[in-house]
Amino acid sequence: MRAVRRRCSVALPALVLPAVLLLTGAAPTPARVPVPVPVPASEALVVETDRGSVRGRAHGTYRTFEGIPYAAPPTGALRWRPPAPAPRWKGVRDAGAAGPRCVQLPPIGPGGPSGSEDCLFLNVTAPTGHRLAGPDARRLPVMVWFHGGGFLNGAGDLYRPERPAAQGDVVVVTVNYRLGVFGLFGHPELGGAPALALADQQAALRWVRANAARFGADPHNVTVFGESAGALSVCSHLVSPESAGLFHKAIVQSGSCSTTMPPRSLLPELGTYEPFVPEARIVADGALAAGRLGCDRPAGEVLDCLRRLDARTLATPELMQRFSLVPYGNALLPMEPRRALEAGRFHRVPVVQGTTLDEMRVFVAQTLAAYPVADEAAYRARLEESFGAATARVVEAAYPVSGHPTPAVAWATLLSDASFTCPTLRDSGALARHVPTYGYRFSDRDAPNFMGLPEVAELPYGASHGFELPYLFTMAPLAAPQRELADRMTGYWTAFARTGVPRAQGAPDWPRHRSAGPVLSLAPGADGIRTVDARTAHHCALWDARWPQVTSSG
Repeated sequence: MRAVRRRCSVALPALVLPAVLLLTGAAPTPARVPVPVPVPASEALVVETDRGSVRGRAHGTYRTFEGIPYAAPPTGALRWRPPAPAPRWKGVRDAGAAGPRCVQLPPIGPGGPSGSEDCLFLNVTAPTGHRLAGPDARRLPVMVWFHGGGFLNGAGDLYRPERPAAQGDVVVVTVNYRLGVFGLFGHPELGGAPALALADQQAALRWVRANAARFGADPHNVTVFGESAGALSVCSHLVSPESAGLFHKAIVQSGSCSTTMPPRSLLPELGTYEPFVPEARIVADGALAAGRLGCDRPAGEVLDCLRRLDARTLATPELMQRFSLVPYGNALLPMEPRRALEAGRFHRVPVVQGTTLDEMRVFVAQTLAAYPVADEAAYRARLEESFGAATARVVEAAYPVSGHPTPAVAWATLLSDASFTCPTLRDSGALARHVPTYGYRFSDRDAPNFMGLPEVAELPYGASHGFELPYLFTMAPLAAPQRELADRMTGYWTAFARTGVPRAQGAPDWPRHRSAGPVLSLAPGADGIRTVDARTAHHCALWDARWPQVTSSG
């Protein structure tokens, strides 16, 4: 995450999300990211894709093919257009390094934009020990990863998937997609807000369908998974008619369709945060932005003017953050996603979804200096500001300061339940009426602070938003018990990708979602993996009864 950037609008807490939701799109310290080891040319691998040949690299137990274009560069006249097919190339394209990341704001601290508009690349990681092609080649499951970062930053190459590939015997594809004003812009001349970030992901899934078999994978056994903004993306594909047939299972990590934050949760000027908004709002914002950029032109000329602007002119904090919400009411998302789930209008595929135990601690920690919760009086005042006096009394009874180490921990705990845990369980209930659904809660409060964020004495990060990622990807050192947990989690995730049932050898059974809300708690230790009654533990009856109030106030 990066430092909070202030904005005038109270409707878009995206200025805070770059400091927290964006954490999971942040690059870990370079020393912690394993760099592919160069290998002799004789060990390189060549695969023929539908656009041309690529030469990958062998790394012992796994192979990588990085920087493969899955769509044409969305530059010039293609800016704000749906992804077009990548041009064919002659000869063998080197796939030994990732392609450029999409234009984005820095994940932590001040600074200008980085990246390129020519960024629609993906990376393939496959285990060794099986044939990539041929009639007798074994077809492995495919797992397609959509990164987090609040739709403002991040990239596929930040996540090194050798653990699931080598241990779980799956092929993993990580994807770049357009961000901010480049991926979620709307304007009357576009005919609306086409959600190009999601359209890019669909193009990547079509690439997987066309090319999976060439990498030894099964195009008919594709799991989409993602965290934070990546999880919101997976939610979107679950309910998007245009994603039909592109995947067969889904894993939603800390970003269900009903994710929300109450008003004034993090800063006093912020309204309710909802990641999905009506298309008309994005279109109106786009028309205003065009005028402020000097493109207040006659009808039919505005987009031409905007497309002539340099990327850095567009990639300002104001514009990137304003266009970081996903529009619905269009062809890609006809309905608000949570309403679509409630109505049963989603693809019939098995789903795993869950949260971390302390989701909101990292969000709150980044704003405590500007908006402290120093004592019980400040805590009570914040309750009333976010929920109103009557509801505040009920919430305080369930989350008394005396029951927590500090007022800041109490505040983050109730926000975690209201914003992530209970909305996710509600969505799981809607899904479970139609498809096999499995819930989890990542509960290791000693998880590594893999982004190197400054520690906050009154609010330890614990099992915060995104802190499960080093257990699935190679991102940070883990202690021995944590490595055992990582092995179990990898087993669950990859077994689900293979069969639709998260069953790991030697690990406890994972129950399907039922109305009582059992989820699998994931923590190190002999009894760290166990079933818990999440609805009761996280006061979901309280939040379910006040759900419309939480999402409509502010």
